[in-house]
Amino acid sequence: MQTELFGNLELDKRIVMAIREMGFEEPSPIQAETIPLVLEGNDVIGQAQTGTGKTAAFGIPVIQNIEVSKHVQALILTPTRELAIQVAEEIGNIGRVKRVRSLPVYGGQPIDRQIRALKSGIQIVIGTPGRLIDHINRGTIKLDHIKHLILDEADEMLDMGFVDDIEEIMKSIPAERQTLLFSATMPRPILSLTKKYMKAPKTVSVTKEDLTVPLIEQVYYETKDKVEGLCRLMDTEIDGKLIIFCRTKKGVDDLSIALSSRGYMAEGLHGDLSQNQRDRVMKKFREGAVDVLIATDVAARGLDIENITHVVNFDIPQDPESYVHRIGRTGRAGNTGIAMTFITPREFRQLKLIERVVKTKIQRRQLPTAANVIERQRDTIINKLQTVLELNAYQDYMPIAETLLDDYSAEDVAAAAIKLMQEGQKALEAPKVEDDIVHMDLTNTGAKPGMVRLFVNVGRAQKIMVKDIISTIAIEADIPARSIGQISIYDKFTFVEVPAEFAEQVINALHRNYIKGYKINVEPAKIKR
Repeated sequence: MQTELFGNLELDKRIVMAIREMGFEEPSPIQAETIPLVLEGNDVIGQAQTGTGKTAAFGIPVIQNIEVSKHVQALILTPTRELAIQVAEEIGNIGRVKRVRSLPVYGGQPIDRQIRALKSGIQIVIGTPGRLIDHINRGTIKLDHIKHLILDEADEMLDMGFVDDIEEIMKSIPAERQTLLFSATMPRPILSLTKKYMKAPKTVSVTKEDLTVPLIEQVYYETKDKVEGLCRLMDTEIDGKLIIFCRTKKGVDDLSIALSSRGYMAEGLHGDLSQNQRDRVMKKFREGAVDVLIATDVAARGLDIENITHVVNFDIPQDPESYVHRIGRTGRAGNTGIAMTFITPREFRQLKLIERVVKTKIQRRQLPTAANVIERQRDTIINKLQTVLELNAYQDYMPIAETLLDDYSAEDVAAAAIKLMQEGQKALEAPKVEDDIVHMDLTNTGAKPGMVRLFVNVGRAQKIMVKDIISTIAIEADIPARSIGQISIYDKFTFVEVPAEFAEQVINALHRNYIKGYKINVEPAKIKR
């Protein structure tokens, strides 16, 4: 096995390649402490909250120890199907280059589909306790080759009444296994499980520092074309020095090329640059020869730059700590500053996590339209054209203009020429519909046109009222309360209609959230046929 260093950890080179592509440049505290213990074969109890990087803390060493075969070698228990899907996605990304295959299994999905996937050869299964027991009883998940058992968010599983199911699974798995348990808190029933089923476990405890943010303006934009959105902001609202943060070195290089090709003075900064290259970039930025610095989190550490007016999170940070460190580079020494974050709907839940942990409010904003950009640039364009006209140095182009005037009006020709001057090659592309929101494919939910009907797993039995539903959705999903449509509350569940453009945002924001102390699940309503 070829190895490479990830921080101070020596890992399979293929895994390091995968995690660097995911945006990890160095281990988080829980990863740095947990990974060596797991690789040494210890049972581990990890006390850590969401957002600390714990999935990779157990995923990286487990994948390194997995053999590529048709046998299931690791079981990961999660409290909800949403977490099972999320963990499976991250495990899949980590194991991609090594060709380790993972599968989430949970209730609500046809079991036949899961059985077919299991027969194709899966090494890691991630699932909710009930569905895992179902597969174990059917013999579709065989336990003979299980080497790793991971309990993720054990206290949540306890709260949801899964402790008996967990114990049944732990009893069924061969004793010669490695057991890893992660939990934000350690209630007595969880400690009882650790004493009964774990062998001399090592304990890793990572607590989040109290995070405070500087007094700067914080906004976010939801868009499917981040480069276009960023350029619109730079053309209309951003005036001054800015730092743009990307998750990966490749992201820095790609954005640097994209901005430079559009005429912006931008330079990238990441760990692959030599010290001389790094010094050259920083000198240009400090002296004003470059207005835009694009950097990874690690590359930006230790930089002391004055007069940063804007920080842009082109990629949303992996955790709240990174968010605070990034945006703290503006608004220094009594100056004002603005922090801008770009997200897709799938990243909305991460944004809300940052808000909760940091105890801040990030305001939603709409991106400027193409018309806003043109209006802002109007005087500049007119001045440039007037200079060309006054110099009378355009005679060589008159034959082209005369040819076009045979078929088009002078106004149309002039407007097209200005568009080509401003947008370059992009002017030759078919115009896109003015739509910056990524829409979820939600159909057949029984809602009125333009609306999506959502199912919420609480109702009258939990003393839920219409005002509770409206306030929770409006606050957590950051959408206007007046946009929420019909709400029907039944004994154990509720249907609520929301505009289609906000549907995925609402689902992501309310995932594993609470109404009146009850944990909720939100999903598109299904129509019975």
